[in-house]
Amino acid sequence: MSSNYFTPDNVLVVTFGDNPENDRNAYQALTDLKQLDSQDQIRIAGAAVVTRDADGRLDPKSEVGDDPFVGTASGGVIGLLVGIIGGPLGMLLGGMYGALVGSLFDIDEADTTQSVLAEISKQVQPTRSALLAQVMEQSPEVIDSAMARLGGEVMRRPAVHVEEEIAAAQEAQRNAEREARKELHRARVEETKADAHAKVEDLKSKLHRTKTGTPA
Repeated sequence: MSSNYFTPDNVLVVTFGDNPENDRNAYQALTDLKQLDSQDQIRIAGAAVVTRDADGRLDPKSEVGDDPFVGTASGGVIGLLVGIIGGPLGMLLGGMYGALVGSLFDIDEADTTQSVLAEISKQVQPTRSALLAQVMEQSPEVIDSAMARLGGEVMRRPAVHVEEEIAAAQEAQRNAEREARKELHRARVEETKADAHAKVEDLKSKLHRTKTGTPA
């Protein structure tokens, strides 16, 4: 999967360099994307400014006023993306999770060295803000130029690849939850068996002492 392959439906991550002071430009970047959308130069399917805290959690920022796109952080591809890369599975991105996605989708290692979600997750650094967006665009130049004026660097990946990996992550999470429930049930059964066995042994001991006249 080449990062240079352009498709019209993309998920973007816009970051703003090493200076935390530049993170405020993420909000202006969202405003600029909205303007491009209103001019019919692009079409926004969803977008949100997000901040990753020191513990790795991702917080969608909605205090940008009556922005109709910030709310999409709670649904759609961007909302699902935020939930995954900011949650427990996000901690595994770039590690075993990349291999997990590959195994679920039989991705050829010659085509990709890590998952798309891992690439996106690594862009949103701790204590920093970024803009996530899903957009329809005819060429990369329009958005790239607008973001460059704010000092923003754009990473784009085809939305279809992001959606595939989101589906894989959700399936992996469901499988993990099922296995956890099975283990919990198995542990409870074993505990019940052990408790029942202990009670039977205690009862047998008491009966034996009764038969031999030994005080219980």
